[in-house]
Order: sequence, then structure tokens, then C-alpha cells
Amino acid sequence: MHDIRAIRENPEAFDAALARRGAEPQAEMLVALDEARRALTTQQQEAQTRRNDLSKQVGQAKAAKDEERAQALMAEVAGLKQTLEDLNLAQSAADEALRTALAAIPNLPAADVPEGANEDDNQLVHTIGTQPAFAFTPGEHHEFGPALGLDFDTGAMLGGSRFTLLRGPAAKLHRALGQFMLDTLTGDHGYDECVPPVLVRDEIMFGTGQLPKFAEDSFRTTDGRWLIPTSEVSLTNSVREQILSGEELPLRLTALTPCFRSEAGAAGRDTRGFIRQHQFEKVEMVSITTPEQSEAEHERMTACAEDILTRLGLSFRRMLLCAGDMGFSATRTYDLEVWLPGQARYREISSCSTCGDFQARRMNARYRNAEGKPAFVHTLNGSGLAVGRTLVAVLENYQQQDGAVAVPEVLQPYLRGVNRLEPRG
Repeated sequence: MHDIRAIRENPEAFDAALARRGAEPQAEMLVALDEARRALTTQQQEAQTRRNDLSKQVGQAKAAKDEERAQALMAEVAGLKQTLEDLNLAQSAADEALRTALAAIPNLPAADVPEGANEDDNQLVHTIGTQPAFAFTPGEHHEFGPALGLDFDTGAMLGGSRFTLLRGPAAKLHRALGQFMLDTLTGDHGYDECVPPVLVRDEIMFGTGQLPKFAEDSFRTTDGRWLIPTSEVSLTNSVREQILSGEELPLRLTALTPCFRSEAGAAGRDTRGFIRQHQFEKVEMVSITTPEQSEAEHERMTACAEDILTRLGLSFRRMLLCAGDMGFSATRTYDLEVWLPGQARYREISSCSTCGDFQARRMNARYRNAEGKPAFVHTLNGSGLAVGRTLVAVLENYQQQDGAVAVPEVLQPYLRGVNRLEPRG
């Protein structure tokens, strides 16, 4: 959510920032809505002042036994009562109109975010790790994965397209990856492990920017709750409607949860394999910080995700997203893309974003600054990592010519020392 005062003070800068995202100008419309709202507020105040003044005059007229004047004044007071009721209704409608308009506008890109319209304009920050060399042509995970327990047919039979049943070696590797990620983030990087709800209310989805714009990309239950598309939703909203002390920041939270996405905007993409599912698991990182801390926290969070990839021995690169490719709530985003030898290209495995105070305004989440005054926190979120996509990366990078998959050393303790996943006949 944006600060209407900042828009009112510098509408040209606001529209220029939106243009970097490829969005249409909005400042004139927003300022007009705000002026209408403020005019109603002025009318309310004037009407209330007039009513209070007339009420005093009624008392004075009655004290002077001027009944005729008292009755005339009382009639005017009664009329103002109706006027105030009408103005209150109009004020509520004007407030909602402005709120609705603001809620539909994405966050503004930070000054250092590169120009661009799509992923082709993203900037490479660095590449880490060495791509594995194979003495054979590496396959894609959906080609050799079924022999290891990636059961696409049964998953589709049970849930439809974009659902997969994991069994045997694939299921165990999936579990090991999630546990390894949580242990690394909590044991080595100071995150506090959480088990949040995966069903949430409308205002919780609104708080992190999923509503109203992206309702079609999420699943809703018959009683009106939403299945979370990421635990960012639950973890970030855990501080909504609060005023935190500056001393307790930054808060660093993590959770491993199932996530649910309808993928309405991804029709026809990644229809084969385990890359894009309606149901998947992800380890999420969320930080709640002061404005002064948020930039450093963004670098730290991204480095935490990179550490997990490095420990797994996977080659990856960090990309700084251009203004036109960022998510709705982000002001700056790094994507981590892992090398998939079966596809012979890098694919996104983590997205780490700083949102400034954009989500905090939607949630009314604040802290007491150095002067002791309430101010909006800054929020950050990132994948640490998407478990399913990491499973794909491990399968493809550690595949063997005989169809087996070597187990990265850091995962072997979670698999009781097993160092090789054998295909089933």
C-alpha cells in the first residue's frame, strides 16, 4: 500500500516509478480521489461545528423563553443530523474508493533496480559453483525420476494435472531436503522455526499483497479461507496490527509448509515434471526489520539461500530482477537460478525480495523508532528453498548413467548414511 501523502506531494515521481514497471500513470486519479475524500471530511467538520453551535443557541433561546426561535433552531439541528449521516456514508464510500485504488497498485522499484520489461532484462550479479560434467547425455528428471519414485501418473489420477505422488527414494530425498534446509537456517543463520496456519483469512492474504489482484492464482475453501501460496503470508502477518520495540528487530522467521497455487497465470508452462505444481513444499524466510536494516538484511537473506545451494554442491547464479519482472509487493528482488543439466539451463529456485514498508502499511505493522514514535517496519521474504525444485536439481545434477542418483554428502545423515538412490526395476 502506498502513502497518499507522498503521492500528493510528488505525483510526477510516483508515475515515473510506475512507468519503470510498465504501469499506467495513477497519480492524477489517486489525488482526485483523495481530494474528494478530504473535501467530505471538511464538510463533516463544518456541519458538526454548525450543529454544536446551533445546539448552544437552542439552550440560549429556551433560557430566554423564545420558544419560536428555539423550535426553528431545533429544526435546523435535525436537518444537520441527516446531513451528517449522509456525509458519513459518503465519507466511508470515498475512503473505500481510495483504499481500493491504492491496493491495486504495485510497489515502486528501488532506485538501483535495473530498467527492463521482462526476464531478458535481468542483470547477472554472480555465478557460483561448477556445472557437472557427464560422460553421458544427462536426462531430465521426469525421464528417469519415475524409477526413483516420482509418480506423475498416480498424482494426476488423484488430484489432476500438476499433482505428483512421491514414494520411496524420491519421498525420502524430499523429506531430507526440507529438514536440511530448516536445520541450516535455524542452526547456522539465526532463523526462528515456526509452524504457521496454511489456511488464512481475507485480510491476511491482503496484507502481503495476494489480494485483491491475485485471487485467481490461489485456492479458496468453501468457508471463505485461503490456502496459502507461500508461508510468507502467515509469517509476515504474524506482526500485523502490532507496534514492536526497535530492540527486538530484526525478527527472522522460517517455516516448512505445503503451499498451494492454481497457476492460473502459467497455463501451458512446465506441464511435464515436478517444476510447477499446484501443491508443493517450500522453506520460507521472512525478516521484519527497521528501514535502516532492510538493505543489509536483503543481502543477508539472499546469502543464506545461497549457502544452502553451496552446501548441496549445486551450481547457481544470482540475478537482480529488472523493474518489469518483479513481483507485486517487491521493491527489489534477487532470483537464484540453479543449473539443471537435463534442461541445459538455469531455472529459478529462490526469490528473495525486500518490500520496504509496502506490506507493513497493508498490515498496519509498526515499531517504535529511536525517537520512540511509531513507524512502519520493513518486510522481506525469500525461499530457502523451494523443496520440489531443489529435489529436481539434486536429481539432475547427481544422476548416474545407470539411473541411480548420488546423494550429496550433507543429506546423507538424514538418510541414515545412504549415499546412493537406486532405481526400482
